[in-house]
Amino acid sequence: MGSPKFLPVTPLRVVTPVDEAAFEGVTYQRRIVGVSIIRAGEAMETALRSCCRNIRIGKILIQRDHQTAEPQLFYTKFPDDIHTRHVLLLDPMLATGASAKTAVAALLDRGVAEEKIIFINLFSSLEGIRALHASYPGITIATAAIDEKLNNSKYIVPGCGDFGDRYFGTE
Repeated sequence: MGSPKFLPVTPLRVVTPVDEAAFEGVTYQRRIVGVSIIRAGEAMETALRSCCRNIRIGKILIQRDHQTAEPQLFYTKFPDDIHTRHVLLLDPMLATGASAKTAVAALLDRGVAEEKIIFINLFSSLEGIRALHASYPGITIATAAIDEKLNNSKYIVPGCGDFGDRYFGTE
């Protein structure tokens, strides 16, 4: 069974139309919610919905203060029962970890257990991973790539620049 060990699953037997062959697999339980950090995290919603049909999606809007460079929480919209669910927190980039820590704090404020938060991203810096785990050691981080470093502007190097601008064509 090739399922992630950090999500609740139920065994599932599927009988195929070819010679009535059977496949033993798993299905994800319905106690999962996706939460995207607007705007770049929304780019990951389609992929999530393709493997977890009918999944509920929440939103978090965090923007960096241009003077202090600190993240500020502007908006949250979560399912009322989010505290009972496993949360897949979606943001393609983990640079300094500041926005991710703000998002995790918002989820904890709504009663989500730290151990039920899985932060899913594409590009991470080692600095960001360390910062996030130093503040919240109970969460799981699933990333596709750990890049070398952050530059002076706190962009991941080599990275891809501003993911949201590239994805949405607003660069």
